Amino acid sequence: MSEKNREGKRTARERLQEQREKDKAREKRKRALIVGGSVVAVLAIAAVIGVVAANSGGGSGGTSAAASPAGATGTDKLVIPSGATDAPSTLTVYEDFRCPACGQFEKNYRDTIHGLQDSGQLKVEYHLVRIIDGNLGGTGSLNAGNAAACAQDQNKFRAFHDVLYENQPSESDDKFAKKPYLLELAGKVPGLKTAAFTACVNDGTYDAWIKASNTAFGKSGFNSTPTVLLNGKNIYADTNNPLTPDKLKQLVATANKGKPAGTATPSVSASAASPSPSASG
Repeated sequence: MSEKNREGKRTARERLQEQREKDKAREKRKRALIVGGSVVAVLAIAAVIGVVAANSGGGSGGTSAAASPAGATGTDKLVIPSGATDAPSTLTVYEDFRCPACGQFEKNYRDTIHGLQDSGQLKVEYHLVRIIDGNLGGTGSLNAGNAAACAQDQNKFRAFHDVLYENQPSESDDKFAKKPYLLELAGKVPGLKTAAFTACVNDGTYDAWIKASNTAFGKSGFNSTPTVLLNGKNIYADTNNPLTPDKLKQLVATANKGKPAGTATPSVSASAASPSPSASG
């Protein structure tokens, strides 16, 4: 083989080798770009997930706490207290403003409960729920509950609570869904129908709070309203041994024997528009 031919073959081998090296380098760069792009994509997806989680309140139960009315107490501040906070006995009431059985309970026991409250023997913890909305549709339970919570901001809960039950429509009539009607009823409570209260009712300020209270009730083990507990014991469910106003007085007297009456009124936030230190809730 001539020197010229050997040189030509060597040059061809070198060119082939160079091309292979170039191809390898190109493939390496391609793989690097693919990997890099994948990392960026993963990071971008993670960032989006993080934003979604942050917006949904992820990391601590999945939802942010609902705004609660002034002076609310209990787990997640879902309780509206009424009566002396240091009263020796506690009546827990789960109620729905559209519930006819709740209306009957109020009619039969309201004066007795008020008397026990005002004498410092009993404090009441109200849990507002919306069972009838769920059963029959509508928003009367929700809107009335929100309005009652708005009244709590004005330190007028007990008075407005009584007005709502005094004007409770029939179960199938969702009249409490009408906010102008709720505002009309608020006019029956002196000093309640302020600009702040009106805005609170119209804006549904405590709608989420009522819904949270209703959800908590669903997890409580109870399934009807009214549910009434005295110092944690259900006293209103036994149809064979029905509760009466006199029996409620006796139960409270027995539980309170040897204990001083309460005198401390519930604390209402300074943001309440019409504070009334002498009110009992």
